[in-house]
Amino acid sequence: DLGHRLAHRRRADAVPRGRLQPRQAARVPEADRTGADRAAQPPWLVTTLRWQADGVGVVIDRPSHVFVLDLPPDGADDGTPLPQPRQVTDGVADDVDVAWSPDGGELAFVSARHARADRDLVRDVYAVPAAGGALRRVTDGRADCALPAYDPSGSWIWLTARTDLGPDGLDVVGRGATLCRVPAAGGALEPVLDPADTCRGDDSPATVLGRGAAHLGVQRRGAVELLRVPLDGGPPEALVDGPFTVRGVAAGGGVVVATVGHDRSAGELIAITPGRRRLLTGFGRALGATGRLHRTQSRTAAAPDGSPVHGWVTVPDGPGPHPVLLCVHDGPHQQDGWALSVDTQALVSAGYAVVRCNPRGSSGYGQAHGRAVRGAGGTVDADDVAAFLDAVLEDPALDADRVGVMGTGYGGWLATVLIGRTTRFAAAVVEGALTDPAGFAASSDVGWWFADQYLGAEPAVRAVDVTTPTLVVHGDGDRRCPPEQGLRFYGELKRRGVPSELLLFPGEGHDLARSGRPRHRLVRLEHLLRWWARWLPVAPDEDPAELAGDGREPLTVTTTRLV
Repeated sequence: DLGHRLAHRRRADAVPRGRLQPRQAARVPEADRTGADRAAQPPWLVTTLRWQADGVGVVIDRPSHVFVLDLPPDGADDGTPLPQPRQVTDGVADDVDVAWSPDGGELAFVSARHARADRDLVRDVYAVPAAGGALRRVTDGRADCALPAYDPSGSWIWLTARTDLGPDGLDVVGRGATLCRVPAAGGALEPVLDPADTCRGDDSPATVLGRGAAHLGVQRRGAVELLRVPLDGGPPEALVDGPFTVRGVAAGGGVVVATVGHDRSAGELIAITPGRRRLLTGFGRALGATGRLHRTQSRTAAAPDGSPVHGWVTVPDGPGPHPVLLCVHDGPHQQDGWALSVDTQALVSAGYAVVRCNPRGSSGYGQAHGRAVRGAGGTVDADDVAAFLDAVLEDPALDADRVGVMGTGYGGWLATVLIGRTTRFAAAVVEGALTDPAGFAASSDVGWWFADQYLGAEPAVRAVDVTTPTLVVHGDGDRRCPPEQGLRFYGELKRRGVPSELLLFPGEGHDLARSGRPRHRLVRLEHLLRWWARWLPVAPDEDPAELAGDGREPLTVTTTRLV
């Protein structure tokens, strides 16, 4: 707020001790999140469906609330102590996505404070005076709202939202969040972009207002485009499109600055002015000059019912034919695409052709594409993946007789579906996967709604149908797909004599591959390469990959006894 106040959210009982100094950040560890002296902690009495969160832990006793901190004036002495933050919201609900009004008198935030908040996925925008006081609900209780921002006049709040959740507030399958606005005084949401065609996904930047427009990232066919949507109602304009991924955006002073990546770049800054785009950085230039990064090629195939299936193939150097790894993404309402993938580059550098696609259920291809798997996971999505693989295997550079499959989360579950139906795969890697829908419904942080909405009443695969050698990978702190999902699947495979291994990572949650500890992410890649070298060697006489260790490896289980 004009450089004088700071609004933030934090767990309500995470009170800093001592003095906070200007220009310093303070992090207060929470004992139950770090594992310190767990036996001394009081028990949790759980009476709700929402009581835990992946990456956080148990949350029922520590709701996230909004605080306001008055900052010292510019030029103040560095030794000036900061005042205590002022808490302006309370209660049992989590309050997130805080935004200032232009005059600094009010804060907007997102929360679920309605009577059915424990039974649906509705989240509203609320407003509270910056000085504290009564809350007021801005939206109408029918949508899943996120990332509010006031327009310069303060008359409208712009946000992204899933606008139609059905009568039970749970109909989210394939419904992408799209740009909306609502009167700041309160009212019904007005979609600004068509939710049937646009989706702001998890890999898209937050909406930023500036230069008379809203700027936001929209998923489209494996890319994240940057759209400029005039606040006065004019047509949207694509500032960045094509095979790129926009990760962040800022606007001011007549310039839009964005972070943009592609298949061989994690991201560079570009400046956008009318009629011109200018590259500001060259962070990836040195790595790109080594020639070690491999170009990704887009392909389109046809499913058995004629539906198009879009995806990518990344092929090693040399004539081949190369062994093939089919990689299935998490979600399912996410997208694979043009973004630089560490896994893909590492596997291709090791000699494998990597095949990825966006089957029905994925985002970025319109709402109908995403909703095709509602209550029907393991049907058309599995058909799409198999059809895409068959189509790309017609390329003589790919060895159709040497193919493996791997996936994470929902993609790991879909991998179990595939290996339960066919023996075509030399081996599989199932990572952080949902493998037992009944147990998942009771133990996952989203299990109370996800399994029914996506899978229906019955699981699509049984471990007793699997004979493919399988590496099961899991974080032991995963609350999205809890480790018992992997343990049960591994145990059944091992009991039946299927070649299998269990790789457990201490303290890691569901997002291990993307945001786990760097050491664990490196060791994970080493284990993947070791596994594939054993079951799908690039050359028949190649030795299995050696696994480097530093004495702090994850737990690898290759027998039926867990120690």
